[in-house]
Amino acid sequence: MKVAVVGATGMVGEVMLKVLAERNFPITELLLVASERSVGKKLTFNGKEHTVIGLADAVAAKPQIAIFSAGGDTSLEWAPKFAEVGTTVVDNSSAWRMDPSKKLVVPEINAHVLTKEDKIIANPNCSTIQLVMALNPLHKKYRMKRVVVSTYQSVSGTGVKAVQQLENEMAGVQGEMAYPYPINRNALPHCDVFMENGYTKEEMKLAREPQKIFDDRTFSVTATAVRIPTSGGHSESVNVEFHNDFDLSEVRQLLSETPGVVVQDNPETNTYPMPIYAHDQDEVFVGRIRRDETQRNTLNMWIVSDNLRKGAATNAVQIAEYLVEKGLV
Repeated sequence: MKVAVVGATGMVGEVMLKVLAERNFPITELLLVASERSVGKKLTFNGKEHTVIGLADAVAAKPQIAIFSAGGDTSLEWAPKFAEVGTTVVDNSSAWRMDPSKKLVVPEINAHVLTKEDKIIANPNCSTIQLVMALNPLHKKYRMKRVVVSTYQSVSGTGVKAVQQLENEMAGVQGEMAYPYPINRNALPHCDVFMENGYTKEEMKLAREPQKIFDDRTFSVTATAVRIPTSGGHSESVNVEFHNDFDLSEVRQLLSETPGVVVQDNPETNTYPMPIYAHDQDEVFVGRIRRDETQRNTLNMWIVSDNLRKGAATNAVQIAEYLVEKGLV
């Protein structure tokens, strides 16, 4: 199994290598791929040193799987080139997510849609993944009508430059700005770029991607995405209106029985999900589960997950694992 990790020197790429090692992914040959400025760098994987190569050399090597985390422009240009030589690409950028010819996959929910013909597979947005992981069992049981989500997203979702900005500001150091304003002691209602409708691109991802993952347009999602000064882990306040009524104890049981979801919900002991607990974990944590007392059949909950792991690297590796397990590569 020859595997390429494209964007291996980036923040998500580093986590992908960590996850591949932790999960003992069956690699016989590993290609670490990055932009020209990183070619020749040395990286260690499972105790062995590897030299970073360029994209053209990686395509020529014809890996069975290429896991991309190198930005949308790189994916648009290079994913088809890998696909042409028979490589199956799992892409972590937004480039292919809403392309009707490409599958958008969270393995626990819809891996069954994948076939050998799918040569470019999209990994959803980090905020979308944790949202749908919690919504999936509830949607099956009670049928969602409308979802209102407000996010509290970590600076690591923007990248290393944003993490550095926060660290600089906390230390009182002047440095390069990833955001138009300070992030320390602040909250920016501005994730990604603004669009003509007044929403940001991140908010529109949250609105559209769940419908594609569930293959269901009968519910709607509206979102407000906010960047906060945490270095890792995204949080979401979620209000869900269902067609059918629910029992809170049954909701907790359904979530508890869902693989990849952990319920942390006990107000008496101040037990609820927080980014500090989700750090370096693969699970999606759900708490503050309560009925919305202003409207029928409506639930409030709080969802937290490590955006670099389940929100990016782990989900991509899980897709690759499914491809290998089912003999699709």
